[in-house]
Amino acid sequence: MGILIAILIFGAIVIFHEFGHFVVAKKNDVQVNEFMIGFGPKLIGVKRGETLFTLRLLPLGGACVMADEEENEDNPRAFRRKSAWRRLLIVAAGPLFNFLLAFILAVILTAMIGVDKPVLTGTVDGLPAQAAGMQEGDEITRLNEKSIHFSRELRLYLQTHGNQEMRVTYKRDGETYQTTLIPVYNPEAGTYQIGITYNPYSEKVGPLQTLQYGWYEMEYSIWSVIEGLRLLFTGGVTVNDLSGPVGIVKAIDDTYTASNAAGGAFLVVVNMLNIAVLLSANLGVMNLLPIPGLDGGRLIFTTAELVTRKQLPVEKEGMINLVGMGLLFALMIFVVVNDVRKLMIGF
Repeated sequence: MGILIAILIFGAIVIFHEFGHFVVAKKNDVQVNEFMIGFGPKLIGVKRGETLFTLRLLPLGGACVMADEEENEDNPRAFRRKSAWRRLLIVAAGPLFNFLLAFILAVILTAMIGVDKPVLTGTVDGLPAQAAGMQEGDEITRLNEKSIHFSRELRLYLQTHGNQEMRVTYKRDGETYQTTLIPVYNPEAGTYQIGITYNPYSEKVGPLQTLQYGWYEMEYSIWSVIEGLRLLFTGGVTVNDLSGPVGIVKAIDDTYTASNAAGGAFLVVVNMLNIAVLLSANLGVMNLLPIPGLDGGRLIFTTAELVTRKQLPVEKEGMINLVGMGLLFALMIFVVVNDVRKLMIGF
């Protein structure tokens, strides 16, 4: 059951992404030849108007296939015949729709379980927070330049910036205070600590705050992905720590099994929504990376065209995208093989 749920989550996120491209392309009078979910051999195909909607064998992605720029250069509705601004909007629409989906799901999630506000339940003897005079009931609102809305953000920020001096902004009885803390490394836990404790459980909020914290939840998911990428490039994590489709499906299946055993349907829905928010934000961020073959690569090409007022020849752009796709495909193979290896030897 967990594997089926994983496929449905992946499918919904990909459909929403490609639907973004599709809607904005249609609004800008671009011919869309195929709306494709999955890759490989076609399983089902239904034509509506000029567009063939297909479901393919491998549920690992999708595509909104617009009029071929190479074979239909005289077609006024071909993608490359549109202005750079219109093409920029069409390309950006996919990732933006992923962020929109993450926001919608985050609002639903917040309405269901509420908000884990970053309010302290106490401080730890001998550690920096207590020495600085922080106490139970203080609500942390900022760490350095990072706004804090959830207790989860405290943990993640300490995990990713724990070796830095921290300027802590917090509220107490309606007043705002600020102090500077130097985290202490705990070799047994392998983490940096400032000596605070907080309640990880959530409290319900009103309708307007539900929308507000839904937005913060989306921001948190995007920030989590960006922090993961930063650590990857700075050596905080390795490529071996990455998970591809196989690893993600296993994680979803494990989460489903544990949630169903612990809390039944409600907990399953909550945790699946939480995963869907993170995955949708992840797809949005990853597609915005300036890598040829991804939406981010096309955005770079189109932005350069706006600056230089010269369109990159289709042959050169196609070759660059082909190289980029080849590298991405090689990375995907590596990640999948690594996922399978970890499954065989245990995580």
